[in-house]
Amino acid sequence: MQTQEQIKDMVRQKYSEIALQDKETNQSACCGSGCCSTEVYNIMSDDYNQLEGYNPDADLGLGCGLPTQFAKIKKGDVVIDLGSGAGNDAFIARHETGETGKVIGIDFTPAMIERARLNAEARGFHNVEFRQGDIEHMPVTANTADVIVSNCVLNLVPNKDGVIKDIYRVLKPGGHFSISDIVLEGDLPTTIREAAEMYAGCVSGAIQKNEYLELIKANGFEHITVQKDKAIVIPDDILSQYLDAEQLAAFKLSGTGIRSVTVYAEKPVEEKKACCGPDCCN
Repeated sequence: MQTQEQIKDMVRQKYSEIALQDKETNQSACCGSGCCSTEVYNIMSDDYNQLEGYNPDADLGLGCGLPTQFAKIKKGDVVIDLGSGAGNDAFIARHETGETGKVIGIDFTPAMIERARLNAEARGFHNVEFRQGDIEHMPVTANTADVIVSNCVLNLVPNKDGVIKDIYRVLKPGGHFSISDIVLEGDLPTTIREAAEMYAGCVSGAIQKNEYLELIKANGFEHITVQKDKAIVIPDDILSQYLDAEQLAAFKLSGTGIRSVTVYAEKPVEEKKACCGPDCCN
């Protein structure tokens, strides 16, 4: 069993390689992980072309949703993009927040930060910056962001509770997030769950959908809403790398679902305080 640090090192190494690839290469792999499919499996099936601010050069085909489409970003907002990659969602957020706003992208892979900065400089985006750091310990002061977005990233982080807690810390009171992520309904076979390539491919690091939503609620968020929910189908030629014919047939009959969800939630305007006695809550 890999430790959290070993998993993070593996993800960092894999996404350093992905940063040097083009979108077409990543689209022929499971979220860029390299477990190639002759059916050209692309876990990101949404079309960014409809969104203002989209820059194809910053799109590595690594997402599993369109969180910025649902994020309710307003002019002048401060937006943070978790796992910002080459800058795709950050640049769309910049279009929404305008010249008076600010976008901060956070990624723990140096090669991705370098690529995103080059993309921003080439376009003269002076109100977008990219910071290297772990998203469970963001290099951002508390109560900074109006909106947080993220696209297919939390499933890569072993300490998901730590990420949710830091999202709460960094959001302003009354701020909100819109996050696209991979979740499960049912249990993955052990061989898939333990495969490093499938972890980097956004699948084996996913948790149960109900557990995911409960984790958000337990950390104090309100008005939790699933804005989008779609099925992710992994082709047989990828699954057969981890399952024999009998196991593959059993998996298909198991009812296990791999889903992409976009979840919205708000940080309360006023934090709830614990009641200290019979009179203090009056």
